Amino acid sequence: MLSVNNRKTEKLLFGFLLFTLFWLPIPLGANRPWAWALMQISIFCISASLMAFHFRTVTVVVRQYRVFVLLWVLFLAWQLLNLIPLPTSLVSSLRPEKLLPEYANVPTGASWLPLSFDVGQSQIVFLKSLCYCLLFFCVLALVRSTSRLKFVLITISASGIFQAIYGSLEVLSGIEYSLVFKQSVTHIATGSFIYKNHFANYLLLSLSAALGYLIASLGEDDGLSKRERLRRWLKFWLGNKVLFRIGIIIMVIALVMSRSRMGNTAFFVSMTITAALGLWYFKPRQKSYVALFISMLVIDIMIVSSVFGLNEVKQRLEQTDLTNESRDEVVTDVLPLLSEYPLIGTGGGTFYTVYPQLQSESIQHFYDHAHNEYLQFSIEFGVIGALLMGVFVLFCGINAFKAFQQRHHPLPRGAAFACFMAIIGMAMHSSVDFPLQAPANSAIFITLLALGAMSNRIRVRKSTTRK
Repeated sequence: MLSVNNRKTEKLLFGFLLFTLFWLPIPLGANRPWAWALMQISIFCISASLMAFHFRTVTVVVRQYRVFVLLWVLFLAWQLLNLIPLPTSLVSSLRPEKLLPEYANVPTGASWLPLSFDVGQSQIVFLKSLCYCLLFFCVLALVRSTSRLKFVLITISASGIFQAIYGSLEVLSGIEYSLVFKQSVTHIATGSFIYKNHFANYLLLSLSAALGYLIASLGEDDGLSKRERLRRWLKFWLGNKVLFRIGIIIMVIALVMSRSRMGNTAFFVSMTITAALGLWYFKPRQKSYVALFISMLVIDIMIVSSVFGLNEVKQRLEQTDLTNESRDEVVTDVLPLLSEYPLIGTGGGTFYTVYPQLQSESIQHFYDHAHNEYLQFSIEFGVIGALLMGVFVLFCGINAFKAFQQRHHPLPRGAAFACFMAIIGMAMHSSVDFPLQAPANSAIFITLLALGAMSNRIRVRKSTTRK
């Protein structure tokens, strides 16, 4: 009876995880304190329940993915270096700027101080990092079957489709304010997000999951007759998966309507590169796979996107002029911080605190983020902290790439495709913006990384190899 109860508990936790992933983007991309607090409570509760009721599963996951455990532990410990109180005399010698009034309100007579330039923000970022760490391992612990892997991909895709429909209808309806949060609505689609580039990045991640699901659902067509292949293709287009395909088209439309230059570029480039890798490495090569991406190029990009404003995005790209952009000047301004605090950085979440002290007079806008995740991570967490996260993402990508080469079943291939496409798209988008600063985007990206990490290890039942 205990094992039955444990299975029920595991199913409940998995369902709660899916529910959490779905609602995360709805409250403004979870980019409000109360929203990310709810996210943290949800993930912490799932993690505590796993430890209490499925400790053996947790230990197996930790043992299997010990490299990822080590990277996360080191990254979290590295953040704590800026949060641990040190003697004021030591702080004054290591970081004398910390004692200046414009950087921090130092209590009179304080004998112990942390190194972070903004302790409150660094604590918030640390809790977020801990939440993302636990989310990664919750996915590894709960997604132990191919059916659950499909459910995760479907949930992320469904959330993206919901956002795409909501964002598109807001713009097309002509309303002035959004129905839920009373935000102003313009001709640019933002969904339930405030920032259009966060919305575009979320759609990029959702599209990665949706394409991964379609690949996982294609089935093997090696050795089938032409009639059987035609029957399977017709079944695909006449079955419920055609609704999923329509959902992808809607997400592409919403992505174009976001008018995000790098969001659209990152999607089309990452999809093309990942699809080409799949075409090269997937053995046996499926004709249904080739047909899927030909239809993506023809229907989504050439026909549908052009109707809903792809030309406007193209014009924005052509008219991009660095002389009219101040993002490059921000990068120039903050580069000295890398040489001044190269190891442990200024502390998580401190960019908006330290940048005003270096901001050029020519920059009139307020920048609370660097519009370059690589630079901001290196400044806040130090080069070593940024490298730890870079190696973590790299290892997830390597596992996904191995699944490309070694796995023959569509399900691991689909998970690997979703992860690899998300990594390429996020790598491109992060070079000119701050998509990871939206907790909903970070959580979905971490989930897809977990699917990529397990794609080369997840077991597939023989009965599901051909449908």
